[in-house]
Amino acid sequence: MLFELWKHPRPDAAVFRREGQVVVASHRLAKEVLADRERFSAANALDAVTPIPLAAMRELARHRFRLPATLANNDTASHDAIRAGFGEAFAPARVEALRPWLTGLTRRAAVTVAQGLREGATVDLDAAVSSHVPLAALARLLELEVETTAEVKRFSRAALELFWGAPTPERQLELARVVGPFHATLRERSRAATGVRAAMLREHGEDAATAALFFLLVAGQETTSQFLTLLLHRLVEEPELLHAEPAALVEEGLRLFPSITSWRRVALRDTEIGGVPVAAGDSILVWLAAAGADDGVAACPARMIPGQRGSRRHLAFGAGAHRCLGSQLSRLEAEVVVAELAPLLPRCEVVAAPVSDPNLSFRMPGPLLVRLR
Repeated sequence: MLFELWKHPRPDAAVFRREGQVVVASHRLAKEVLADRERFSAANALDAVTPIPLAAMRELARHRFRLPATLANNDTASHDAIRAGFGEAFAPARVEALRPWLTGLTRRAAVTVAQGLREGATVDLDAAVSSHVPLAALARLLELEVETTAEVKRFSRAALELFWGAPTPERQLELARVVGPFHATLRERSRAATGVRAAMLREHGEDAATAALFFLLVAGQETTSQFLTLLLHRLVEEPELLHAEPAALVEEGLRLFPSITSWRRVALRDTEIGGVPVAAGDSILVWLAAAGADDGVAACPARMIPGQRGSRRHLAFGAGAHRCLGSQLSRLEAEVVVAELAPLLPRCEVVAAPVSDPNLSFRMPGPLLVRLR
């Protein structure tokens, strides 16, 4: 598997085979694969990259852990209805209505960070801002009661490592002991759900509703959280970028360093991608980060130039029927965070840059330690 794609140079070939997968790096072909449900299925999107051993499977089963076709991995007839149900929660008007509250939340976090820095402390922007803001926003939008940020992050990071990472069998068992009980907690809360969750339960059953909440709590906040850490790191290192509008900065960041570097599909029939033969059942790895820097996507595809032509043509949120429901929420959160931290970031220096563990799709950076210059 192509773990740690962020360390790999952008390939010359648009499509190639590597380690048992057909890798698609071209923007045009990546978008084609993601949008074509007739030839390519999302059914393998949530499959464990590293096969889960029996001991870990037993631990998950003990908590009735299931991941049926729900959102990201659903190519069944139920997908459109499930997506529409949750889509109502992410409607543009509902997301935009969060702006005043989100600005206040972020401003308070920025004040706390600034106070710590003035007192001479080294501050972790990943924990103080990136991890806190997206989870709080998602919980408010979906009317969820969630544990503390630290508890949810422990669960979500464990899920990302278990399903997309390269853990040893011993580590997989440790991760299952985190993921299983949290999944059981989500199931219990779903039974007493109201609003969009209650509708999901009535229409699609307990397993589907719990799996959807599981995925949203993992991907719905982790993707934005990780992107914020990557973007804030870049802005501390290159504060001159802050002269641009927050929205322009966010789009260039999404294009050049999305938190999800790749996503999976499986071929439904014998076909071809860019002239490369693909057999039914082949695993397709769509290299989203490489696609964002493809020639022709932006005026200067390899450089971060906020506001340049083509900035918004990236695939950081995917494409087609499974395009990220939370794209507008993620953009709003990132724009508000950049705007509120902009006066502070030029005065900071990096003490420790974020580090990412081996993973097929998720960067999972952290921590980001800074202090005043």
